[in-house]
Amino acid sequence: MDLTGAPHSVSSPDREPQPGPKLVRETRFSSWTPQGNKQSNLQLFEERVKLLLHWFDLWTDSQRKRLLQALLGRCTKAQLKHCRNLLNDTVPVTRLDFTAVLPRCLSLYIMSFLSPRELCGAAQVSWHWRVLAEQDCLWAGRCIKRGWFLPYSPRDKEFGAWRNHYVSCVSTLDRLSPQEAAEIYGTLYQPRLGVKEEEGERSRERRIRQKLKEALKEEKRLALISRRPWGSNPKSDRSGGERSQTVLSSSELMVRSWPSLSSPMKAVESPTASLSPHRGQHLDEVSRLSKAKTVPASLPHTDSAAILLLISNKIPAYEVVLSGVKARVAVVLYDHRWTLSALFNQTERAASGQRVQRLGLLVPGGTEEVHLVNGSVLSERTLSSPDHQEFWEKLCALVAPGQEGGGIDIFCPLAASVPGLALMWNLSDLTGLEVRAPLGFATGSFQNILSEWSGGDQDPAAPALCYVADSVLLGWCRQARWMEEVLVRLRKSLELQLQQASLQARGRALGLFLWENISLDTLGACGELSEALTEGLTALSRQNESRPVEFLSSFLMKWSKEDGERSQAAGGSSCPGPPPGIAQATFDWRCSVGRELLHSERLYLGRMRAVLKVYQEPLMAALNSNRAILSYVDIQIIFGSVALILHQNGVFQADLQARLQHWGAEQCVGDVFVKFCSKLNVYTNYLNNYITTIHTIDKCREAKPAFRAFLKRADRTLPTHMLSLQELLLCPVWRIQEYVTLLQALTSHTRPGHPDHPDLRSALNAVLQFRDFIQELERNSEADRRLEETQELIRGCPSLAEGNRQLIITQDAMMLRSPDEQIPDSLRAFEHVCDVGLFLFSDALVLTRRRLQHIPFTMTHRSTHTFWVSVALSSLDVREVLHTRYVRHAFVLDGPRCSWVCATEQEEERDNFLSALRSAISSSLTEHQ
Repeated sequence: MDLTGAPHSVSSPDREPQPGPKLVRETRFSSWTPQGNKQSNLQLFEERVKLLLHWFDLWTDSQRKRLLQALLGRCTKAQLKHCRNLLNDTVPVTRLDFTAVLPRCLSLYIMSFLSPRELCGAAQVSWHWRVLAEQDCLWAGRCIKRGWFLPYSPRDKEFGAWRNHYVSCVSTLDRLSPQEAAEIYGTLYQPRLGVKEEEGERSRERRIRQKLKEALKEEKRLALISRRPWGSNPKSDRSGGERSQTVLSSSELMVRSWPSLSSPMKAVESPTASLSPHRGQHLDEVSRLSKAKTVPASLPHTDSAAILLLISNKIPAYEVVLSGVKARVAVVLYDHRWTLSALFNQTERAASGQRVQRLGLLVPGGTEEVHLVNGSVLSERTLSSPDHQEFWEKLCALVAPGQEGGGIDIFCPLAASVPGLALMWNLSDLTGLEVRAPLGFATGSFQNILSEWSGGDQDPAAPALCYVADSVLLGWCRQARWMEEVLVRLRKSLELQLQQASLQARGRALGLFLWENISLDTLGACGELSEALTEGLTALSRQNESRPVEFLSSFLMKWSKEDGERSQAAGGSSCPGPPPGIAQATFDWRCSVGRELLHSERLYLGRMRAVLKVYQEPLMAALNSNRAILSYVDIQIIFGSVALILHQNGVFQADLQARLQHWGAEQCVGDVFVKFCSKLNVYTNYLNNYITTIHTIDKCREAKPAFRAFLKRADRTLPTHMLSLQELLLCPVWRIQEYVTLLQALTSHTRPGHPDHPDLRSALNAVLQFRDFIQELERNSEADRRLEETQELIRGCPSLAEGNRQLIITQDAMMLRSPDEQIPDSLRAFEHVCDVGLFLFSDALVLTRRRLQHIPFTMTHRSTHTFWVSVALSSLDVREVLHTRYVRHAFVLDGPRCSWVCATEQEEERDNFLSALRSAISSSLTEHQ
């Protein structure tokens, strides 16, 4: 029988009937399958089904499976669905592990609703459930919410660390049983003897307040469910406005009736809020309570919304900022190691269910990015990440809409760069709120907060002064800069002392960082560099070069020139432009830098005028009234050049203001700078006498108590911008550096064909030369100071201030001595005689006897130096001692009459000292020739 051909067909021609015309029309695919007679067709179908089932019963299991597979492969979708329903009815699914069917993220989401106790119970179901129940994403939030942080960062393949940390923290908590807690604190609504009428009234008030809080919580939940879609700020319709007015009137009634409820009731002022059915009952009850009890009129009440300020503990001297926060500002001081979710939870808790009017961010950052938390940097590129979008979506729900004046103030100079400005615009589009940031071009550290802001207020520092008092803000800005300078000097002074102790720790930290965080497959070069190196190596392989490195270097230089010519031919420019899609007319960078220049010039002149008004005028008045605090000579030494600087910069400010009032695309300010730079001799005289001025102030302060009291009364006040007299006299030095930064910004945003470009380049070169002059004065002053400190450090030392002598380097060493000079050098042993100090000057080497004195109860020690001998560098020779099993890091100093064998603790110390010594000896011999 052939199943592939016509079914039930007979191959013998004698038995095959000859179909007629009518039979051909009534059959299809087989002469034995009638189509016109339904009864015959059904009978034949049942017979064939019985025959097929009979065959199916006789087949093996593999043959049955092959048949089922072939039949299912020929079925349509509707027939397959029918088969599935039959299978579900026949073999119903009674038990199914949802973690094996659902994706991993959905399983973790379901488990996130379990309590810690339930998660621990779920971990005992199976090994797979244990892996899911101990994931860090389920336990990290619970730990951070309670303030429990891991002392280390878990690795990528490590799980269960946060769960173990949670269990260990819970197990170490002090917990009281219900009986013990009842004995100590009592039970709720427990009747006590001697309850007075006032105490009963207070308990009744607390119950009413609790009911109101629960009603407000329910209203907030309903408002969040029915709030407007994300990213849209539709205006409220008329009916909504009427409803909000009703809510406002009710809230005002409650505020006046019970002032302690004013804080949570601010959440009702949202247009999306709605009154609950039981709200009227609570209001009536509170109204009756207010009639029965009079509220003191001295309690304050503010109708305006609160202001929220987020402060990172990464900010230097953040305690100063906290001391000056205004009364209406709620502060969130958070740990920089937190996550974005933990930061939002803390912010939501500080908001207390009310909508804040402004949100401030006082966090570290620069002109292009903001460092919110550790490992999470907010920039134009990272703003589109899911974590940041979710964080800002939740955060903007706590801020009032933009139509009501809500906004975000970021205390980082984002408005000073194109990427930062684009970040502000993208953040404003994302949240629907106004975003403001300072425009600080010429100010360093956190002083950009006092510069002009992007909001366009009349007072440039108005956004910052809304959060912190002006005196505290000015003082903190100076304090932050001072702390940075202290840290820099501290690193320099402790570098040698901490080098040996931190060498091993730094090596381990660097190795750990390279092993865990640096991946070679992620390192790569840019496309242009790869292309240039490919072309260079290809050209090198075609030629037989004896010096391949020089050939490759020349090829890359030629490639760089050709690439620059191609870029110029294509019309490219190296100056950064505005972000894509933003027209140049939208933001004029030259005008912005000019306005920042004018604003900073006004601040600078205000500080210099403070020198004359706060210090010179009272001192001259006391002198003219025969009650002199300082003599006329001292006053002229201290304040003589300030008036000249003030006059010159006043003319510069007037010229600059006249140019900015009539600003245009072709407006020039370079000639104003050139005119100002031509009169820098006033600054030259001031800086040449600056050291004498500072010494005069110190001398008068020590010798004259009246002047000391005068400085104590006048220093660090609001008229002096929270600066002292010495710091105010340092302002011209800071201003020169600001001129360099501003001129560089103006030059970079001025095209080469602009008429102002040559003057700006000329002024920039002049200011750079003057800055080099200031740095040279600073180096000379530092050298003189080090020489004076060395003179005081060495006891019995002759005068060191001779000629142009300068201190080059100091080194602590050990003096060695060999008991027998006849022993070969490889076998010679040395003994430690004493500790010495080596002071290398530009013309001599001074050896001192160093004595160590350990301070009791501490780990520190103090060194004292006594003068021993000095040797001229022209008559000194130095040679190294080879490392042996008896001595290491040693060298010999051969003088005209004696030799000294010295050794250092580390090889790097010896190499550095010998290198400086040989260079100084060579320079000394050259001068003598």
